[in-house]
Amino acid sequence: MATTTNDPMAASTRRWIVTGASRGLGRAIAARAASQGDRVCLVARSPAVTDAAAEIGGDTFGLAADVTSAEDLQRIAATVSERWGGIDVLVNNAGLHRGGKVDALAVADWEASLATNLSGPLHAVRAILPHMGAGSTIVNIGAVVGFRGFPGDSCYGASKAGLAGLTQVLATELAKQQIRVNMVIPGFVATEMTAGVSERARASIVAKIPLRRMGTAEEIADVCWWVSGATYMTGSVIFTDGGLMCNL
Repeated sequence: MATTTNDPMAASTRRWIVTGASRGLGRAIAARAASQGDRVCLVARSPAVTDAAAEIGGDTFGLAADVTSAEDLQRIAATVSERWGGIDVLVNNAGLHRGGKVDALAVADWEASLATNLSGPLHAVRAILPHMGAGSTIVNIGAVVGFRGFPGDSCYGASKAGLAGLTQVLATELAKQQIRVNMVIPGFVATEMTAGVSERARASIVAKIPLRRMGTAEEIADVCWWVSGATYMTGSVIFTDGGLMCNL
């Protein structure tokens, strides 16, 4: 049975599933939870996720799965619950970024983005809910582009805006089970996803950030850790963007 403590942050251990956890933000979130003594299952499409878990150490392990597959996620949920007796925290972090102006956008890119960024979290929630108890929590990872328009980001923006709506609905539906659902919105963060941004574009974006720098995966992970234990927070959207939204 999942923990029912009124203060999950004070519990001896919590049981996490973090998707998209082989690298970048997902790996940082998993490492943050593990550093606090929690148990963490890292999930990613790449088999290298097992190496990531081994490097983090603690009571962690990695499982390869595709979040676009409901069957894969049901397998993950069953495996984790059998190993640890339940699931306390789900972080829907796996994401796919495909760009392109709307008149040149490949339909396959649109469908792949929605499958990963929107349908994936839904599949994960549906698979994991039977293994969650009162006091459990779901943290969805959004994006600034889901709230502000950027040219060429129709796929990513639409999928993340949809995830914001899903977060609100889940928060109301699951409140009766005392399961909290929130969304963390990273800003321009130094990860593999942003590594390909040109220096010119990078400088242009940073110039719009009041703190005048990119964020780090560890800074976002700190916020996700805090949100996961905020016992009176549900349906909230937490911008962690150096003030970027203030300037857009």
